[in-house]
Amino acid sequence: MDFEQLLQARRSANNFMKDVHISKEELTDIFNLVKLAPSAFNLQHTKYVVVQDDVLKEQVREAAYGQYKVSSASAVILVLGDKKAYKNVGSLYEGLLHLGILSKQEYDKQVEEVTNFYVNRGEEFEKEEAIRNASLSAMQFMLAAKAKGWDTCPMIGFDANQIRDLLHIPEEEEIVMMIVIGKEKVASRRPRGYRKPVREFVTYK
Repeated sequence: MDFEQLLQARRSANNFMKDVHISKEELTDIFNLVKLAPSAFNLQHTKYVVVQDDVLKEQVREAAYGQYKVSSASAVILVLGDKKAYKNVGSLYEGLLHLGILSKQEYDKQVEEVTNFYVNRGEEFEKEEAIRNASLSAMQFMLAAKAKGWDTCPMIGFDANQIRDLLHIPEEEEIVMMIVIGKEKVASRRPRGYRKPVREFVTYK
């Protein structure tokens, strides 16, 4: 399908066909598209934890208040935002230095400027940036998944502290959302919710 059809076809799936397997290779194909998502200063703040083990999925389901779609999905994916992503700016920019795109002076200047940009704005900004950039990546994941024939649903209905303990997620990584992925039971799909007309959410000045 073309891009416009893809946008119209993507839905938040609330019911999945049970026992449909998604392979690591299929997920990797999706993530190879996800890695092209934009991020501030190319810091690539987003990390993903993929849960496929049935026992662990049931524990995740408990943390998600028993929602059935967690256990019926082919995989459960936690989207994380690294609040300290700026600390990796040196290694991320090294390729530009080695290719001669940046001189040593330009490299040092950019590393310093990006680091100061985050440090000077403080921890609340770091958290906001983690959420902002991980959300951009998560949307790309859902679109890439749909392009590959998979259905998804983003979720915020879970106990983040329980998920953090269960999956051993470090404190510097913000848990932004959960995405379940699988094959939707289309027969049980509800009609698409009301969408505001453009005039109600766009202002031209």
